[in-house]
Amino acid sequence: MKRCRGFKAMGLALCLSLMAMSVSAKQAQPRPVSPRGPLAADEVSNIDIFRRASPSVVYITTLDQVLNLLTMNVREVPRGTGSGFVWDDQGGSLHIVTNYHVVAGARAAKVRLSDQRTYDAKLVGVSPENDLAVLRVIVPERRPTPLPLGSSRDLLVGQRVIAIGNPFGLDHTLTTGVVSALDRSIDGEDGRTVHHLIQTDAAINPGNSGGPLLDSAGRLIGVNTAIYSPSGASAGIGFAVPADTVNRVVPELIAFGEYVRPSLGFSVIERVSAFITRQLGIKGLAIVEVTPGSSAAEAGLKASRMTRDGGVIPGDVIQTIDGQPVETVAEMDRLLDTRQAGEKVRVGYWRDGHVFQQVLTLTVPRRQ
Repeated sequence: MKRCRGFKAMGLALCLSLMAMSVSAKQAQPRPVSPRGPLAADEVSNIDIFRRASPSVVYITTLDQVLNLLTMNVREVPRGTGSGFVWDDQGGSLHIVTNYHVVAGARAAKVRLSDQRTYDAKLVGVSPENDLAVLRVIVPERRPTPLPLGSSRDLLVGQRVIAIGNPFGLDHTLTTGVVSALDRSIDGEDGRTVHHLIQTDAAINPGNSGGPLLDSAGRLIGVNTAIYSPSGASAGIGFAVPADTVNRVVPELIAFGEYVRPSLGFSVIERVSAFITRQLGIKGLAIVEVTPGSSAAEAGLKASRMTRDGGVIPGDVIQTIDGQPVETVAEMDRLLDTRQAGEKVRVGYWRDGHVFQQVLTLTVPRRQ
């Protein structure tokens, strides 16, 4: 104000305006940046895991063929997207693991690597009951390395986990969370029940399916497969197929194109079983067929038989497996799902009003 004394009215106003502009210009200068200091330990860990693992995560686009009725030309159009990861390197070709529901019904698929190179993929094998599929791509050079494999059998609720995938098409997105629960069962899109899933609160959204779930050491502990959400977006409840299941199923898909669950050597048809057990007034699974030469056949288990007049002569009814009661095929599958061929299982069964115990050996049914 002192600098503007002696100015006439107009000059005084101009002087004050210039002073205000000068003060405003000083205030508009960028502020100095405060030193950040070192990153927190969990931040360093997340950054390191993403740096090492993200090149092994791929973007999968499935395709359909569409016929133009005017030109009769057939062209491929995008059908859906998902995630996957490198399982192994066969010296020129990579096996890519993803979810079955990512590729189900598609005519073709393309795999895009983290450096944006894109390759046509060939379907190797699928396991709908485990929601797993394997693709193969030919990558001549600069192949990403397979993810290190961890174990899911020793996971604990509360462990930190990291998911990497392509939610809503946003490739190589990292989210973090914890193991929220273990041994969950959910119904898949095709009505099959998928068992032994890991539940996590790491954000999993459409497009994450088939991507890896990693532990704090950067090891694969699961394959992200589904979310529970009324809105269709992440609600903090996601599910992953455990690594131990993946490690059991994927080699079979690569070798044979399918996964055949080890069997005790007998078959059950649930609606027939329900009819028989209801007539008998007991709970369990009625055997309808015993496979010749199987462990069940060697143990002398008996199947129910139809009479000429349409009646049923009850055979053996399976009531427990290793002491756990079974009343549905889904319960039996859940109890046998983690077992491997050669393992022994104690079966409790009803026959003619009495309960017996028998030890059976799991075998893989002969492939046709």
